[in-house]
Amino acid sequence: MFGNDRLGPGIRWVALAFGLAALAGCDQYPPVESVQQGYRGTGMASIDDPETLAARRAAAVAPAPLPAVPGGGPKAGAVYQNVQVLKDLDVAQFGRLMASMTAWVSPDKGCTYCHAAGNFADDSLYTKTVARRMIQMTQHLNSRWSTHVGQTGVTCYTCHGGQHIPANTWARDAGPTRRSHVAGNRAGQNAPARSVGYASLPFDPFERYLRNATNIQVNAPQALPTKPKHATNIMDAEHTYGLMMHMSEGLGVNCTFCHNSRAFANWEESRPQRTTAWYGIRMVRSANEEYIQPLASVFPPNRLGPQGDPLKVNCATCHQGLNKPLNGAQMVKDYPELAAAEGGHVVRRYAQ
Repeated sequence: MFGNDRLGPGIRWVALAFGLAALAGCDQYPPVESVQQGYRGTGMASIDDPETLAARRAAAVAPAPLPAVPGGGPKAGAVYQNVQVLKDLDVAQFGRLMASMTAWVSPDKGCTYCHAAGNFADDSLYTKTVARRMIQMTQHLNSRWSTHVGQTGVTCYTCHGGQHIPANTWARDAGPTRRSHVAGNRAGQNAPARSVGYASLPFDPFERYLRNATNIQVNAPQALPTKPKHATNIMDAEHTYGLMMHMSEGLGVNCTFCHNSRAFANWEESRPQRTTAWYGIRMVRSANEEYIQPLASVFPPNRLGPQGDPLKVNCATCHQGLNKPLNGAQMVKDYPELAAAEGGHVVRRYAQ
C-alpha cells in the first residue's frame, strides 16, 4: 500500500496514523510470565498468563468452615434412624457435617436435595444413596491416597464447588461416526474436543486411562519389542498425548511441571510432581471404578452419559485449572471425619 506511488503523501500518512492508533489500543497477548523451574538450558519453565491465573484463583476460594462443636454427646446412629456411614460420629458433629455438605453441594435446595421432606430416614431419593457412597469415597481418598492428596485432602466442595454436579466430569462417548468406509477407523481423532485441548488427538483419553488400567506410554522400553506388555504403537502414543493434554489443561501447567524437557521418559530426571501425578491417575481410577461406576443403576437416565454410564471424575474435576485445588486450602483438617479410614478410625495426620 505504502509503496504505491499513485497514493498521495497525505493518504499514506493518514493510513499510517490509523494503523498506529489501532495497535496502541491492543494489549500484548499473551501477557505471559515465565518462571524457571529447572536447570538452565533445559527449557524447563512455567509460563502463565497472569490474568487467566488470577481469575482461576479467585474462582477457587474455599468457604470458611462452620464453627467447631464439642464432642462427647450421643452417637448419630443412636439418635437418628438409618445412619449407615457416620453412625459413630457425635450427633452435634454429625449435624455440622450435614450442614456443611448442604452448602457444598446443594445450597439452593437445602436438605431436601437428598432427604425426603418429613422423613429424613427414607432412602427413596437417589441423591441420598449417591451422597452416602460419596462420603465413603471421600474418606477413602483421604485415608488411602495421601500419596496424591498429601496434607491437603479433599472434601465434597473440592469437586462440587457449591453445585449439584461438578463442573468438570466425563462419560463414555461414541464420538463422531465416520461418513464412509473410505475414512477407515478414525480412532477418535480429528474430532476437536476440549478434553485434548482441541487438538486432532483422540478425543477420549479417559476411558482407557482414568477408568481402565491401560498402560500409559509413548514408546516401548526396548527396540523391536516382542512381548505384548512391551508392545506399543503410534495410536498408543497419540492416546497418551491426549491424556497429557488433559492433565496440562486441567492443572493449568505445561509439560515441564512434571517432566524434564531433555529426557521426558526418564523418571530419575523428572520433577517430584511426576510421581504425585502417577499416584493421582491411579487414585482417579479407584474413584471411578470402585465408587462411581457401580452407581450406574442408581442414577436416573437424565444423570447418565450418552452411553448409559454415570458422570465420572478426571484431573480437572478437583484441580479446575490450578496445580493445587482450591489454592491449596486444607479444608479436611476442619472435618476430620472425612479423613476417616474404612472402619471409622480418624487419620490424625490432618489434625494441627
